[in-house]
Amino acid sequence: MRKMMSLLCLLAPLISSCGTIGQEPVKTPATVQEVQVKTRIVDTGCDWTKAIYVSKGDVLSDETAKAILAHNLAGAKNCGWKPSKGASQ
Repeated sequence: MRKMMSLLCLLAPLISSCGTIGQEPVKTPATVQEVQVKTRIVDTGCDWTKAIYVSKGDVLSDETAKAILAHNLAGAKNCGWKPSKGASQ
Protein backbone atom coordinates (compact mmCIF):
# COMPACT_ATOMS: atom_id res chain seq x y z
CA MET A 1 0.00 0.00 0.00
CA ARG A 2 2.81 2.37 0.86
CA LYS A 3 4.53 1.73 -2.48
CA MET A 4 1.28 2.42 -4.33
CA MET A 5 0.84 5.80 -2.55
CA SER A 6 4.43 6.76 -3.31
CA LEU A 7 3.96 5.87 -6.95
CA LEU A 8 0.76 7.94 -7.20
CA CYS A 9 2.45 10.91 -5.56
CA LEU A 10 5.25 10.74 -8.10
CA LEU A 11 2.97 10.29 -11.12
CA ALA A 12 0.38 12.95 -10.20
CA PRO A 13 2.52 15.93 -11.33
CA LEU A 14 3.36 14.21 -14.59
CA ILE A 15 -0.27 13.46 -15.40
CA SER A 16 -1.50 16.95 -14.53
CA SER A 17 1.20 18.63 -16.60
CA CYS A 18 -0.14 17.07 -19.80
CA GLY A 19 -3.46 18.87 -19.44
CA THR A 20 -2.25 21.98 -21.32
CA ILE A 21 -1.03 20.24 -24.48
CA GLY A 22 -2.84 21.58 -27.54
CA GLN A 23 -4.08 24.73 -25.83
CA GLU A 24 -2.78 28.17 -26.61
CA PRO A 25 -0.77 29.70 -23.81
CA VAL A 26 -2.42 32.55 -21.99
CA LYS A 27 -1.04 35.82 -23.25
CA THR A 28 -0.65 38.54 -20.72
CA PRO A 29 0.32 42.06 -21.69
CA ALA A 30 4.05 42.31 -21.28
CA THR A 31 5.34 45.15 -19.26
CA VAL A 32 8.54 46.26 -20.91
CA GLN A 33 10.73 48.46 -18.83
CA GLU A 34 13.30 50.24 -20.89
CA VAL A 35 16.52 50.94 -19.10
CA GLN A 36 18.67 53.67 -20.52
CA VAL A 37 22.29 53.71 -19.54
CA LYS A 38 24.19 56.91 -20.09
CA THR A 39 27.90 56.98 -19.44
CA ARG A 40 29.30 60.29 -18.35
CA ILE A 41 33.05 60.64 -18.28
CA VAL A 42 34.44 63.24 -15.95
CA ASP A 43 38.12 63.90 -16.54
CA THR A 44 39.61 65.26 -13.35
CA GLY A 45 43.18 64.93 -14.60
CA CYS A 46 43.38 68.65 -15.29
CA ASP A 47 42.54 69.36 -11.65
CA TRP A 48 45.59 67.69 -10.17
CA THR A 49 48.21 67.74 -12.92
CA LYS A 50 50.33 70.62 -14.08
CA ALA A 51 52.86 71.23 -16.79
CA ILE A 52 56.44 70.19 -16.09
CA TYR A 53 58.96 72.98 -16.42
CA VAL A 54 62.68 72.35 -16.79
CA SER A 55 65.26 74.83 -15.60
CA LYS A 56 68.48 75.57 -17.47
CA GLY A 57 70.55 73.64 -14.90
CA ASP A 58 68.58 70.37 -15.28
CA VAL A 59 70.31 67.52 -17.08
CA LEU A 60 67.83 65.18 -18.77
CA SER A 61 68.18 62.00 -20.75
CA ASP A 62 66.53 61.91 -24.16
CA GLU A 63 63.79 59.60 -22.85
CA THR A 64 62.98 61.92 -19.93
CA ALA A 65 62.87 64.94 -22.22
CA LYS A 66 60.50 63.10 -24.59
CA ALA A 67 58.26 62.07 -21.67
CA ILE A 68 58.08 65.64 -20.36
CA LEU A 69 57.34 66.97 -23.84
CA ALA A 70 54.58 64.37 -24.36
CA HIS A 71 53.08 65.24 -20.95
CA ASN A 72 53.10 68.95 -21.66
CA LEU A 73 51.67 68.55 -25.18
CA ALA A 74 48.87 66.34 -23.87
CA GLY A 75 48.09 68.90 -21.17
CA ALA A 76 48.07 71.73 -23.71
CA LYS A 77 45.69 69.77 -25.95
CA ASN A 78 43.34 68.36 -23.27
CA CYS A 79 43.52 70.93 -20.49
CA GLY A 80 44.37 74.15 -22.30
CA TRP A 81 47.73 74.64 -20.61
CA LYS A 82 49.56 77.71 -21.85
CA PRO A 83 53.31 78.28 -21.59
CA SER A 84 54.24 80.42 -18.58
CA LYS A 85 55.80 83.83 -19.19
CA GLY A 86 59.24 82.67 -18.08
CA ALA A 87 59.21 79.37 -19.99
CA SER A 88 61.29 79.07 -23.08
CA GLN A 89 60.15 76.98 -26.04
